[in-house]
Amino acid sequence: MTNRINIACLGAGRMGRGIAVAFAYAGHRVTMIDIKARSAEDFTRLETDALGEVSKTFASLSKLGLLAEADVDPLIARVSVVAAAGRDAALAEAGMVFEGVPEMVELKREVLAAASSQVGPDTIIASTTSTILVDDLSGAIVNPRRFLNVHWLNPAYLIPLVEISPGKATDPAVIDDVKALLEGIGKVPVVCAATPGFIVPRIQALAMNEAARMVEEGVASAEEIDKAIRYGFGFRYAVLGLLEFIDWGGGDILYYASRYLEGALGSERYRAPDVISRNMHEGRIGLRTGAGFLDYSELDIDAYRAKRLQAMVDLLRHFGLARPPVLDRN
Repeated sequence: MTNRINIACLGAGRMGRGIAVAFAYAGHRVTMIDIKARSAEDFTRLETDALGEVSKTFASLSKLGLLAEADVDPLIARVSVVAAAGRDAALAEAGMVFEGVPEMVELKREVLAAASSQVGPDTIIASTTSTILVDDLSGAIVNPRRFLNVHWLNPAYLIPLVEISPGKATDPAVIDDVKALLEGIGKVPVVCAATPGFIVPRIQALAMNEAARMVEEGVASAEEIDKAIRYGFGFRYAVLGLLEFIDWGGGDILYYASRYLEGALGSERYRAPDVISRNMHEGRIGLRTGAGFLDYSELDIDAYRAKRLQAMVDLLRHFGLARPPVLDRN
């Protein structure tokens, strides 16, 4: 897969526009393909709206200091929108195709089936769905070995993470190619099994529901809960991953804390999974034992801790919360 392949987006909605900005920023030409047969007037309205949003996004990124104002127009020029009637020609030139149509299985299968018969036999095709599993769609694809889910987080042009979810038929080489393509535009791809919710939506659904539940129960106001998340929960996990943090403090702490919360709050949703107790009983506590969810046996633990703490200090400075010590000077 070359560094500057043409990208096709099936659909010119919010996801297609975000992906278009991400790839155009990194030097690729992107074509957003309308999937609906429209009158000329309706298509012109869609095209104007889509390119207008792309233009505003690049202008915003310029104001935020990510590019010079003079570079906005050349980047916009890399993005085009074509009507449904021009789909064949646009797909024939595509090096990779991203489907971003509404979350309806039959609509996606219809659009993907048509596209997979119009591109080259080895052209990689990805659905950006966050709710429909890859194997529920792959049966519609000609040569399903080149098909997988690639879930972007909004706004797609800013959030580094992209979740890759291959199916039973996906060729491992295709996964590698997609990872390389995404890394080439500055993204951070992660690979996960084809399970509902992937990684981020599954974790964030639990966290968001719990935050809403605490408001409902009167634990704290929405403002206080969000402040706690921004400067505590989110602050730590911008530096340490969730599983890394378990290892940092020790899996035994989570085990006992979970047992207490389950009893005190009367809910099984706080119960620790079996892997927590299994790791603890096997001595895989975390940093203290050299292994937990991650392996630390080959690490210089002091250097590792210092690096993570430095990242936290950098975040303090970012939030304007780093202060010098208060010293008594006589």
